[in-house]
Amino acid sequence: MHYGLDIGGTKMELAVFDASFVCLERTRRETPTDDYPAFLHAIAELVEAADSKFSCNGSVGIGLPGIVSTDGLALSSNVPCLTGQAVAADLTLTLNRPVALGNDCRCFALSEAVLGAGKDYSRVLGVIIGTGLGGGLCVDGRLYAPNSQLAGEFGHLGLHAAVVARWQLPIIQCGCGLSGCAETFVSGTGLGRLYQHFGGLTNDTYQWLSAYRQGEQQAISTFDCFIDALGSVIAGQMLSLDPDVIVLGGGLSSIDEIRTQLPESVQKHLFANAPMAPVRVAEGGPSSGVRGAALLGAELVKGQCL
Repeated sequence: MHYGLDIGGTKMELAVFDASFVCLERTRRETPTDDYPAFLHAIAELVEAADSKFSCNGSVGIGLPGIVSTDGLALSSNVPCLTGQAVAADLTLTLNRPVALGNDCRCFALSEAVLGAGKDYSRVLGVIIGTGLGGGLCVDGRLYAPNSQLAGEFGHLGLHAAVVARWQLPIIQCGCGLSGCAETFVSGTGLGRLYQHFGGLTNDTYQWLSAYRQGEQQAISTFDCFIDALGSVIAGQMLSLDPDVIVLGGGLSSIDEIRTQLPESVQKHLFANAPMAPVRVAEGGPSSGVRGAALLGAELVKGQCL
């Protein structure tokens, strides 16, 4: 069996997969965010319960938000107690088995490249547009630079100057410590911020979407700006990485208008007549990342057995 864990700021989920990575069970519980020993204990309880139920010692892979250094330290995370901790090493001792640790966005990209919408392509760019913006590149079913956890943090590149000028956008301080990151506008939080920038009375994305579909001008301007900004970000990745396919995930990828108008917006930020990679929606849905974490764990065990 292969276990994938998705660590969020409020909930953590363990999913159990068989040898073909078919999901057999999911279990959730609250994430201990301020007590590191309690966090390790919570993971151990989930894993040990799965071991007992399925009569095995499953491989373990964990996806969490933030950056993990090459020596296994969590450098930033929305789970405060993990920052600066050797999470993988500590869990390896706690669970008495190797534990793989990766960024949740990169886990998503791996899942879709190996088993999802990108499985028939060589170079797969996974893009998550949710609370934040990020992703990862997979080449022939393997993560690009898997030990360098910075690869895929394109949400923290600066937004294209032409987009900022065209829509007269302010420079916002990002939670990462930088200013002017694309994520400050190209994300769920950023979409709400844009709506207020154009005169909306709320930063709620659900209310924005309702207003947009009813033809409200402020909401239309918000969408036009957002899709322009997102198109510039994806075009930048295409010019740098030349993917064969782009796979979208995250909450905003479920909005039909974003999916259908994104290719045209990307094309506007590319060279004239430059080929546009097809855009696909994640086949694994909102749980694709936890499957990618399980894949990381399985790869680690396989590598140690060679």
